[in-house]
Amino acid sequence: MVEKAFTIAEKAHAGQLRHSGEPFFTHPLAVADIVADLGLDHTTIIATILHDVVEDTQFTTEDISREFTPEIAKLVDGVTKLNNYDFKTREEQQWESLRKMFLAMASDIRVVIIKLADRLHNMRTLKYQSENKQIEKAKETLEIYAPLAHRLGISTIQWELEDLSLKFLNPDEYFEIANKIASTREEREKQISSVIVKLEDKLAEMKIKAEIEGRPKHIYSIYKKMKEKHKVFEEVYDLIAIRIIVSSIKDCYGVLGIVHTMWKPIPLRFKDYIAVPKQNMYQSLHTTLLGEDGKPFEVQIRTYDMHRTAEYGIAAHWKYKEGGKENSMDSKLAWLRELMEWQNDLKDSREFMETLKVDLFADTVFVFTPKGDVKDFVAGATPLDFAYSIHSAIGNKCVGAKINGKIVPLDYKLKTGDIVDIITSNSATPSRDWLKFVKTAQARSKIKQWFKKQLKEENIVKGREMLEKEAKRQGYQLYEQLLKPDWLSVLYKRFTLNSQDDMFAAVGYGALSAQQILSKLIEQYKMANKIDSGSEELKIVKRTGKGAEEDITVEGNTGLAVRFAKCCNPVPGDDIIGYITRGRGVCVHTKECKNLQNVDKERLIEVAWAGDQTTSYNVEIQIVADDRPGLMVEIAQAMYNMGRDITAINAHSAKNGVATISLRSNITSVQDLHDLMNKLKSLKGVRDVFRVNY
Repeated sequence: MVEKAFTIAEKAHAGQLRHSGEPFFTHPLAVADIVADLGLDHTTIIATILHDVVEDTQFTTEDISREFTPEIAKLVDGVTKLNNYDFKTREEQQWESLRKMFLAMASDIRVVIIKLADRLHNMRTLKYQSENKQIEKAKETLEIYAPLAHRLGISTIQWELEDLSLKFLNPDEYFEIANKIASTREEREKQISSVIVKLEDKLAEMKIKAEIEGRPKHIYSIYKKMKEKHKVFEEVYDLIAIRIIVSSIKDCYGVLGIVHTMWKPIPLRFKDYIAVPKQNMYQSLHTTLLGEDGKPFEVQIRTYDMHRTAEYGIAAHWKYKEGGKENSMDSKLAWLRELMEWQNDLKDSREFMETLKVDLFADTVFVFTPKGDVKDFVAGATPLDFAYSIHSAIGNKCVGAKINGKIVPLDYKLKTGDIVDIITSNSATPSRDWLKFVKTAQARSKIKQWFKKQLKEENIVKGREMLEKEAKRQGYQLYEQLLKPDWLSVLYKRFTLNSQDDMFAAVGYGALSAQQILSKLIEQYKMANKIDSGSEELKIVKRTGKGAEEDITVEGNTGLAVRFAKCCNPVPGDDIIGYITRGRGVCVHTKECKNLQNVDKERLIEVAWAGDQTTSYNVEIQIVADDRPGLMVEIAQAMYNMGRDITAINAHSAKNGVATISLRSNITSVQDLHDLMNKLKSLKGVRDVFRVNY
């Protein structure tokens, strides 16, 4: 089968060349060699040899399935970039390709192992690409692929990817560190040799069998330490690590006691990853000792099984047999399984990848349940993240938390060692404010899911209104011009929707923005009517109110022609940025405005709020409350008591007894808006109050 794959791939890639001038077929062979070194099975090696034939030749996944097996075809499909969608930008295509890889990975980890090997060989040959391409690929590798290799525990690939990325992103510092390592090699090897000889003698005396080796820290880890600790190379002393590999866990701790009697351990530099393994299954004892020359060095102690996991990570465990794959590692890869749960709520590929970066690649904190079970979270996680990790019902009814016996706010950041006890109430429901501080994708997904289910009818109405308003603002009639069946079917496929109501609801609860939907529909409309899409600008509306232009400075200058974007309605206190229009001055948006995602970044300009603000700004607020007599009167009275006028109001009552009230009012700052929203939240039966941005 391997020979057959070799023959088919060689024939399929015949005549194709790489940027180096070599035959393209040398690439899949080199990638297959990397996969083989990791110890993967024949099925994975065959898929690796074929991994580019679907993308770069006329060969299809159906052909692969017919010639080999559906399993091999599925693996190849998992690493094939998407070319069947008409993405607006190359960046969007790359995000969607990565999204597909991670979703495939959730059902078969071999997909990402092939992808990592593919990226490693491409980085080894990156010097043949243009300088811009080198920087683009190196940055992507450092942000996505190297952290992923770390998360899967494949350190051999992680370290090389990090070093190669640094070499292209910051060549001066890379070669400076590399040269200094080379110049101190002789001295370093003497130190390693001296330590190893003493250890071998002592362990032989104690009748402990062990393999001992010394290794230098890789270049990127030294670079990272220099940056984080604000040190120069000469101040980074622990450039070497002594690795001791033994037969049992008992011997690991025995060796630890021995090395602590031979050299003085440095306080607070001991880590027990055997008792508390890392998320990537890494286990080892780490201790830093003070050498006889006064220079520190690190010692790592582990068993042979732990060493295989440390070097090859998941590849050392994920075995495939005739009867199917083993599931013994599933519990250790729970984070991977969660991808299948929350990815459906992240319709936008960019949002998916940004969330993925946070959820998979951040530092880790370890906390305890009241029963003593250990749970791990990304750094910055809150009690709410903890609650939703237990069960969505616990999260939805969470009203507080006790950390180490003391009540803390829900946005408290968990610390390693905390004992977390969640307080719930049967009458409690989620708040949209939670989305501002929860850290994990699981928590965000569950909160959005609650609003999606509980308020679906309101979200359909709200989403329809948002689309109609945004379409009208851009000069289109939603139903008459844009909602064509053929165009909608493309849209549904693009965003994984089933119906028009699904689309309205997704906009209503914030999974998609009105601009995301309309940009696709308007693009279809322009194509159908042969309109040049480049002839239009971002639609903007000038803010009514005396002195509005004097409220903004453009790169330090006041009095310039300024308009405010109606899509995000910036108010004093918001972080803002300007967009230079053609002949109509500067349009001011909030920095988070989704409408800026696809604009020309070179036309963005720094702007700021100027001095004291006296101009009133019209904003829209939405209130979700239990429907009851007198509700509207109380809202109006609260507004009057605060000296706030209501410039527009619209109310809708659903069958489930929930009322949704949208109102507009003039305010002068973000703080003014927060005061108003807090007052409205204090009214009886009010579930949520939030600012509306289109």
